[in-house]
Amino acid sequence: MLQRQAQRLSAQLTSTSLSHLRRRPFPLSSPARFMSEQPAFLCIDAFCLRQFGAGSGDASSGTIEYDKDAFLAKCLEYVATERAAGREVLVDGYAPFCKHIFVPNFTQTKPCYIELTDDVKPLVETSYAARTEKELPVLNRFVSLARAPAVAPAKFLDLILYSREQIKVENAAMGSESPDTAEWGIVSIKAQDHGYETPMQPITMLRNALGADQGGSGIPLDRGLYTKSVEFWTKNISLV
Repeated sequence: MLQRQAQRLSAQLTSTSLSHLRRRPFPLSSPARFMSEQPAFLCIDAFCLRQFGAGSGDASSGTIEYDKDAFLAKCLEYVATERAAGREVLVDGYAPFCKHIFVPNFTQTKPCYIELTDDVKPLVETSYAARTEKELPVLNRFVSLARAPAVAPAKFLDLILYSREQIKVENAAMGSESPDTAEWGIVSIKAQDHGYETPMQPITMLRNALGADQGGSGIPLDRGLYTKSVEFWTKNISLV
């Protein structure tokens, strides 16, 4: 009988202990705390800051009419919403270190290019320009937004991302540093009406092939992609 009582007591103690553990779990780190300890997913790279502010766009990218901090917050909100719904947002770019995120345009930013019609051709301008003071200047052709026909805000924003490793490589080649540690950096933003990648400009492809010390990425020129780029940019013109 004493043995049976001991068994019942042991069972009661075990049940009580388990119940206690269920009510008072061990103080593990919360998911929010765990996520905060991880490197940030996305940031606006210093190279992209040229696009923020009135008239700050160049002939290869337009001006983003939005506060840069609020812009990043909206983009991160979009990423979180899409991933919560089970949709991956990263789209492969022209190289392993390049990705795209296509965000519905929440700004009033106009498309970064328009169709090169007969009415638009007289408005075309050209200039030699570099996106930074250390970059090799290249010839650009464009139409000024102030002179162009009325155009509605773009439907999408193409966020062009480079990996942290590639940003470090290009910064080192140009003798600069970045305090950012995010996994991906937004290096350019293209406002457009398509939710997919449009061809890079031919001159940008050529500069990339020159190497990081000239402001490129070091990716060799692909003749097939270059030909497609020429076809696209023969029919369209940058809008800045």
